[in-house]
Amino acid sequence: MLRASELRVTRPRVAVLAAVHALPHADTDTVLEAVRVELPTVSHQAVYDSLHTLTAHGLVRRIKPSGSVARYEARTGDNHHHLVCRSCGTIADVDCAVGEAPCLTAADDHGFVIDEAEVIYWGTCPACSVSQSS
Repeated sequence: MLRASELRVTRPRVAVLAAVHALPHADTDTVLEAVRVELPTVSHQAVYDSLHTLTAHGLVRRIKPSGSVARYEARTGDNHHHLVCRSCGTIADVDCAVGEAPCLTAADDHGFVIDEAEVIYWGTCPACSVSQSS
C-alpha cells in the first residue's frame, strides 16, 4: 500500500498502518500504544508524522466527532458515515443510505462542486442503553 502510494516504506509507517487496520476508530494514543508493542522506542512524533502522511495519501481517514479527539480508520475511498454513542463514545461505521457520494444534496451549493457529505449520527449504543435502563 505504501509503495503503491509512492511512499517510502518505514517501520513506523508500516506499524501505524497495521495498528489503524487492527483498531478502527482508534485515537492517536491508542495507535501509539499499539505501535510500541512492535517498536518500543518509537516517538510520539514519528506516529503523528506517519498518521499525517498516511491521511494525506488517502491510506487512512481522520475523523473528529464533536467533543472527541481525532480518530483514525483504514476504511477509505467509500462513502460511509459514523454512529457515535453519547454516553461511552463508541463509534461504528454506517453505510450511506444512497450509496454514492455525495449521499446528500445541499439545498444551496453556492457554486461548489460537492463531492462528499459527512454525516455523524448521535445516540446511545446498545450496551449503554441497557445500563441506563437498569
